[in-house]
Amino acid sequence: MTTLLTAAAMAGWVDAVVGGGGLLLLPALLVAAPGLPVATALGTNKLAAIFDTSTAAVTYARRTKVDWAVAGPSAGLAVVTAGLGAALAGAVPAGAYRPVVLVVLVSVAVFVLCRPRLGVVAQPARRTRGRVVVAVAVAGLGIALYDGLIGPGTGTFLVLAFTALVGADFVHGSAMAKVVNAGTNLGALVVFGATGHVWWLLGAGMAVCNVAGAALGARMALRRGSGFVRVVLLVVVVALVAKLGHDQWLAG
Repeated sequence: MTTLLTAAAMAGWVDAVVGGGGLLLLPALLVAAPGLPVATALGTNKLAAIFDTSTAAVTYARRTKVDWAVAGPSAGLAVVTAGLGAALAGAVPAGAYRPVVLVVLVSVAVFVLCRPRLGVVAQPARRTRGRVVVAVAVAGLGIALYDGLIGPGTGTFLVLAFTALVGADFVHGSAMAKVVNAGTNLGALVVFGATGHVWWLLGAGMAVCNVAGAALGARMALRRGSGFVRVVLLVVVVALVAKLGHDQWLAG
């Protein structure tokens, strides 16, 4: 239990800064409870995650400007789409989880490394009407569906989508990502809860630690700026690729 609560606090911090906290907490859940169905692990993770993403979203909204024209519609779509993904989550083979996330994370690392200026400074010229529509569709449909189906890494993918598509810097991209991620967590949690795939007491305990970590992480990101967020993003992605690659090698 102590290990899970510590992992929850760390996941909350990481999630608030760059997203991807689920990649810490979900494996911790599966290790702590061998044989736990993937859908139940996802549902319990969502209970904890909705508190940390909501805390981070409120912290960002109080201290920086959120682009609600992008974040609002994305979050609204995300509630429905993530719920649909959660309804289909039971159909995803457990063995497919690690390879899919590993491939996506490697792609993220290569993308960020090849574009060193991405997200460091805002590029408002990119925020055209067409790009806003594409960003809403990518975040509210594509990434939200992934969050309901698989989940881990969603916040990271949202940050990258908003920086690459509408030219937000990493801090403002993180602010929008938290709003949308709160929506995906809500939609998925409703479905997982309705189908009995949530350990409520365990999830509530992890949520307390998640909130503490998220509040600290959001404040640090706002104080230290986009350069700090980019460094944390790369460190987290590389560490997770190494961890998942090692686990996949052992499983193979």
